[in-house]
Amino acid sequence: MESFTSKGLHILLTLETESEALLLDSEGFLEFTRSVLSTKDIEIVGVTSHIFENHSFTAAVCLKESHLCIHTWPEFRQLTFDVFLCNYLQDNTAKVEKIAEEMIQYFKAKTIQKHKIYR
Repeated sequence: MESFTSKGLHILLTLETESEALLLDSEGFLEFTRSVLSTKDIEIVGVTSHIFENHSFTAAVCLKESHLCIHTWPEFRQLTFDVFLCNYLQDNTAKVEKIAEEMIQYFKAKTIQKHKIYR
């Protein structure tokens, strides 16, 4: 049997926040995301998003190293967020952990679920 080598870390979060305004602010989220990623030398290769009738939003940020995605539910004061970076040229595990923590802080959120998947 082949030995397992981690291709990267994928973190999936379900968060709850009292800040409904942040759950409605897709532009603010994308600006914050660009700032966070620029400090970690992570290249964005594409961004797509959609704003729903209730002003909740979904966004996917394609990265050279993989992706991050978000969907907000202001009516429940919740969001889901996931981030995955592959370990192609270097171990990006610490970057994934840091991005997840910075998102929790940005949304002033309580973690309802956190799953770590080593790919």
